[in-house]
Amino acid sequence: MAANSVRQTPWTTVRATLKRPVVAGAMLIFYIVAAVVILSSLDRGNLWFPFYSTLLFPTLILSPFFVLAAPVQGWFKGVLVVVLLFVAIPYLGMRDTSYLELVIQICIFAGLALGLNIVVGFAGLLDLGYIAFFAVGAYMWAMFTSGAPTVFNINGWLVPETAFYIFIIFGIIVAAIVGILLGLPVLRLRGDYLAIVTLGFGEMIRVIANNLDQPINFTNGSQGLFDVGRPPIPFFMRDGVLTAERMLGLSITNVEPLSQQLLFYFIAIGIVAIIIMVARRLDNSPIGRAWTAIREDEVAAIAMGVPLVRMKLMAFAMGASFAGAIGVIYGAKQTFVSPESFSLIQSISILAMVIVGGMGGIRGALLGAVIVTLLNLLVLKNLSLQINALRNVDFIVPIINFRIQNWPSQLEPAKYERLIFGLLLILMMIFRPAGLLPEPRRRMELAQKKEEEAILGEGASPAADVLNDQPTVTARPDAEQA
Repeated sequence: MAANSVRQTPWTTVRATLKRPVVAGAMLIFYIVAAVVILSSLDRGNLWFPFYSTLLFPTLILSPFFVLAAPVQGWFKGVLVVVLLFVAIPYLGMRDTSYLELVIQICIFAGLALGLNIVVGFAGLLDLGYIAFFAVGAYMWAMFTSGAPTVFNINGWLVPETAFYIFIIFGIIVAAIVGILLGLPVLRLRGDYLAIVTLGFGEMIRVIANNLDQPINFTNGSQGLFDVGRPPIPFFMRDGVLTAERMLGLSITNVEPLSQQLLFYFIAIGIVAIIIMVARRLDNSPIGRAWTAIREDEVAAIAMGVPLVRMKLMAFAMGASFAGAIGVIYGAKQTFVSPESFSLIQSISILAMVIVGGMGGIRGALLGAVIVTLLNLLVLKNLSLQINALRNVDFIVPIINFRIQNWPSQLEPAKYERLIFGLLLILMMIFRPAGLLPEPRRRMELAQKKEEEAILGEGASPAADVLNDQPTVTARPDAEQA
């Protein structure tokens, strides 16, 4: 007993200390403040800036997940998340707009991952053409505001930029209708067949957008729609930026673009928050339980009275509506929409976010979106920038005496995005098949499957029984008594 207590005392003491709400709350505050202070002090002129940014910025973006998992009270978690989202990140964005741009991209992909999680995670319908609904929302706003020579511009059908918020609602409705139209032909399909059909649907939307400039120019074809309208900046947004500049002692020379970025950031945060609330309510509703039954066994779901057609169509419509709203925001933010932005690799990337985080879980989909987006837009690109910066100063690695100038350009990390994604998915399927934050039901299913495999491995193999002409018979106790 004494040896056991001595062996467990140090680690047990540390864990017990960290589980105290006061200690955990103090460490969370210190963690967030330290990350913000260090990031705001980084100088872009520093040789090692890409490396430092790659190490520090993900720690700040991932902090909401640490806050939600900490053993503190719910109101304290809410306060920390609000301060982080509405104070810390905007402050960093004012000092370096690249951070704010990256967070906006994370919000866009988080909304898409949550929408795809409705279809794939909740209802178990494998959709490889999800990017098509994203394209519907983006093109709908772009066609009515672009300065390209489309039929809308020539005939004077363009709408004012103040209609942006109304078009978010229109994007939800139109994308939901398109989702229902996709769901109707695939109601009888499952698994790989469903994936092939949805893949073809996604490519069909992209090809239509690429060729819908003849005979009537709706989408401007492969040239894309440029000068897409942006929502007007509220006066209080500019005043807030100027007030923050005076109070924080910042030197902001681009008030207008920064105010526009902050506006998109708050809009994206609001849309993602609404999507999370809707997804959570659906998951805990009879609709969510019907989707779970369909995902587990369609035949059993039908036998229990689940309306299969209606539930599948609702899953496609809800997932598509989320993508439509995010598409309107994306089109307005980028001010340029083209068919190349909605390729198959984008659908695969969104599916990878859901798989990495954990299918069926809202928090898992968010975590997967954050990790994959950071890997794509920050880590790989910053590593390439760091190599180029060291190459320019002829840096020599001290221990192995290697000159960075000899680093081949073919091995720059930014060029191996798809390879990294492939390796990440392979590792996830081997070590964490349920995802980083799996849904409890999914975790239980995998645990039960492992137990069944272990039982089969310990006992006689059914295949061996067949080969030995000894069929496996399971006798019931009542039969033995008879």
